[in-house]
Amino acid sequence: MSRMHRGEKLGLEVKTLRIVDKILSENPEIKDIFESSETSMEARMKLREWVLICLNKNPHTKNYYLKKAKGHGALKRIAFRDYATIRLMDYLDNEGRNYTDPNGDNEVIVSRPIKNLWLAIRQGKGTANEDFFMDLLFLFRQFNGGLLRRQANAERIAEWMDRHPSGLDDDIQSMRLRNKERIIRKIVKKIDAGKLISRRFDFAKGLSNEEKYEQALDWWKDYRFHLVFAIRTPEMLNEMLDYSLRKKTMKMLKRAKSKGIPLFVNPYYLSLISVDITPGKTGSDRPLRDYVFPSKELIAEFGQIHAWEKEDIVQPGEPNAAGWILPPYQNVHRRYPEVAIFIPDTTGRACGGLCVSCQRMYDFQSGRLNFNLNKLAAKITWPEKLKLLLEYWEKDTQLRDILITGGDSFMNSDNSLKQILDEVYNMALRKKEANKNRPDGEKYAEILRIRLGTRLPVYIPQRITLEFTEILAAFKEKAAKIGVKQFVIQTHIQSAMEITPLVQKGIERLHAAGWIVTNQMVFTAASSRRGHTAKLRKELNDIGIIPYYTFSVKGFMENYHNFATNERAAQERVEEKYIGDVSDHDLKLIEHLPENPKKIVESMHNFRKEKNIPFLSTDRSVLNLPGVGKSLTYRTIGITDDGRRILEFEYDRTRTHSPIIDTMGNVVIIESKSISNYLRQMDRIGEDIEEYKTIWGYSASETEARMPVYQYPEFSFKITSELTNYQLELSSIPNEDTIVAE
Repeated sequence: MSRMHRGEKLGLEVKTLRIVDKILSENPEIKDIFESSETSMEARMKLREWVLICLNKNPHTKNYYLKKAKGHGALKRIAFRDYATIRLMDYLDNEGRNYTDPNGDNEVIVSRPIKNLWLAIRQGKGTANEDFFMDLLFLFRQFNGGLLRRQANAERIAEWMDRHPSGLDDDIQSMRLRNKERIIRKIVKKIDAGKLISRRFDFAKGLSNEEKYEQALDWWKDYRFHLVFAIRTPEMLNEMLDYSLRKKTMKMLKRAKSKGIPLFVNPYYLSLISVDITPGKTGSDRPLRDYVFPSKELIAEFGQIHAWEKEDIVQPGEPNAAGWILPPYQNVHRRYPEVAIFIPDTTGRACGGLCVSCQRMYDFQSGRLNFNLNKLAAKITWPEKLKLLLEYWEKDTQLRDILITGGDSFMNSDNSLKQILDEVYNMALRKKEANKNRPDGEKYAEILRIRLGTRLPVYIPQRITLEFTEILAAFKEKAAKIGVKQFVIQTHIQSAMEITPLVQKGIERLHAAGWIVTNQMVFTAASSRRGHTAKLRKELNDIGIIPYYTFSVKGFMENYHNFATNERAAQERVEEKYIGDVSDHDLKLIEHLPENPKKIVESMHNFRKEKNIPFLSTDRSVLNLPGVGKSLTYRTIGITDDGRRILEFEYDRTRTHSPIIDTMGNVVIIESKSISNYLRQMDRIGEDIEEYKTIWGYSASETEARMPVYQYPEFSFKITSELTNYQLELSSIPNEDTIVAE
């Protein structure tokens, strides 16, 4: 007897059976269908007939189910109740389908919601658990109109936002000044004891303790101080946090160290974490803690983490998963025709801290990214290699955007960054000059946008020195003269608690240098609390930052703790983010905001005041797909026995993609966490899960259109449609949908 059939002999737990009884008592039709069916196949046929009656009542719902209608407009025409109709049809269509689950050692699982329900009703047996039946309970409630979506008004959302303090609040600043003093005094003692040694940061003989403290207070303004004295051991981390870490946390940190997971928390960022119990404030730093403290799942998986984004796996001379052939180094990543990522061989491969849910954790695992700054210093061969790498942009027909990242682009020394930008300028100029000899229609795309990806504005804002911004300003001045039009600092700010006076000052300097600042956040469990992301958008706008992306957490079981389900991302977008929506006409007005970075704070303030909105919803809520591109266009087509939803994603057709997506199937993702588990996590951190109950209904979603503010400027000439550095490998095209887990 197979394992699956043996499972059908298992009796369900009493708590689970009570949920089944609720389903039957609330849904007499389900009771009749399943109790009168001798087999699960008979129940499936009867259920389909019943659901089809509802489907045929609404042509918009039917067309969406049949995929004859797509996009936001089509989804808006569907009542919340009809989401359930479509999900039931998708469950029926995919009943019995097998999937390989990377969350469970690649175990083959089967989506069989109808059979599980039949076994439970007819025999009280099966392998489905409480989370599975809770999901079905709310599915039928939604189908019968019992689960309603009542849109929260702006006042209610403002209440949710007020729960989350900002790093600019006076009481938070006072708390952090105390943290800063404590950390500095501990560092002074360790320098005196010879436990911390630095040639740059060392005390002259004869200084009193207070004089040493005053000198260290001055060192605090130097970003290098925070890199030199970054905390790298669990014991020192606990000491700097005034021995406030629980034994369980210390045990986890030590296990992480033994597995080889780097610990790197700089003193400034550590000062943002509270060690006090403060009514109304305790827990507000949870998004920060969850970014630097490894989870038990990450520790267990480290050493066997696989790259989530398949196009990051590159064989020299072979096209990546998106079809692009890249230089034979680990310096260039590419998904789209217009843009590629550039990772230099410098200290820019390092970061100002380790984000435990980093998309490149597998690179830390292999050692390609680390915190050994001496090892990462630019080699003597780097200048020549830099020129060769930038030829990739120069000789490509479609590339017009270069995203310099890492690691972190701000981790480059001033000299390294200047060298990189100078070579980017030379490359852009050569590309422009070469176009003079090409006829219209055969010209190459010229460089329009330069981006620097960084988290240092919040990890170590002291990095944004006047000398640093002078380099940025000088580069913009000369690059603008040769046709580069967009200069973007792309930050990664996770919480309003990360926005401090130092961060605000740093952003002001970047704006003064003529660069706009955009932000992409990761929608972690802690950041997914009601009102948190809305509050962040407002605080970003207040200091002149334009939200760019809100990413669902990607990855496999290593990111289980931080994973907020895609249904919560869809719920946040529909039920909270909407208060920052603007009309199509107004979108055209804010399209020009980036043209004057020095006035952007004032412009954004005036626009929001005129439109009476707290923030601009310019960010797109998406998931980086493991295939190609970003999307939040999905349908829920199945569910595991333990209640984890199985989502089928379509590619985002609102932007230009590699032609390979026309040959690829959809991407099927098995979520790593059930909605019940997510809600239990929210309950543990003090949330009222009643406020989240409509999450059960978000079984379909559509990707938002790209905002005009982020569109590329039009060329004054016609470029070629020819693709260079591209090869379609037919052997690599999957015959079925790509299936991964999250």
